[in-house]
Amino acid sequence: MPSFIVLSFFSSWLSFVGWLTQPFREGHPVFTYHLDKPDHILDLADEIKEISGLSFTADFKTLAAVNDEAGIVFLLDKKSGEIVSRIPFRESGDFEGVEIVGEDAWVVKSNGSLYQIKNFAQQNPVVEKYKSFLNSEHDVEGIAYDPIHQRLLLGCKGKGVEGLDKPLNKAIYAFDLSTKTVSETPAFLLTLPDLQDFLKKSGEDEADKKLERIFSPEDAQMKFSPSGIAIHPKTGEIYITSARGNTLLVLDANGKILHLERLKKSTHAQPEGICFDTDGTLYIANEGADGGAGKIYAFYQKG
Repeated sequence: MPSFIVLSFFSSWLSFVGWLTQPFREGHPVFTYHLDKPDHILDLADEIKEISGLSFTADFKTLAAVNDEAGIVFLLDKKSGEIVSRIPFRESGDFEGVEIVGEDAWVVKSNGSLYQIKNFAQQNPVVEKYKSFLNSEHDVEGIAYDPIHQRLLLGCKGKGVEGLDKPLNKAIYAFDLSTKTVSETPAFLLTLPDLQDFLKKSGEDEADKKLERIFSPEDAQMKFSPSGIAIHPKTGEIYITSARGNTLLVLDANGKILHLERLKKSTHAQPEGICFDTDGTLYIANEGADGGAGKIYAFYQKG
């Protein structure tokens, strides 16, 4: 057999073995982002140091953000992070998430109130407020637009579902954009036993051991508390950040856990907002820490 054929075969075999030995999670063989190595960093102005929500405008040319103090939607240059516009919509309050749907901006408050800013880019936009059974005990933080089901997903870092072991579960509810109501049945339920079971089926690398300590059976509390939600534009997978425990969780469209990763504190001081560009580039916003600026990190999809 010619030597070049042997070498080619050996090279292909090494590549295959390398693929097999990559870190993996059940159902999601390769996670395609390196979350400790941002491809691009946006330093934010002091005005949005405490950034709490992140989205893209409908044309994907501009980022939209809120902080947890001012009733303002900030439009940001997606390359520099500079503020290009401010859209006041309310007095100060604990605003935790923003999502752009067409010409409207939707902002969620920690007490569950939703604000629809109609034609937000126009002067003097009309603002509608919607209330539901969600309240300050639920502590709503994440919001994401689900275009398939025409709904907004609302992640709660506080109160769990009644009738279950509340300290061990967190819920994501759905706000129907046609009826303007929140279903009392969670769209997705995150439980500590499910996370523990997933980790048991994962590899035995050091990252997994750290996650196992975070989600230890000895803990009486669930240390995953949604702080941001986004849906991947190509796969439909649901990405959820948790500032508590500094972790990222990925679900498939049916709620099955695909990936769980600990975010390094040295990079992610406090992960809050999350969104995607059309090409799959992942953006994660972090509140400023120790007097530093808030930051938005961009991660390109690898492979």
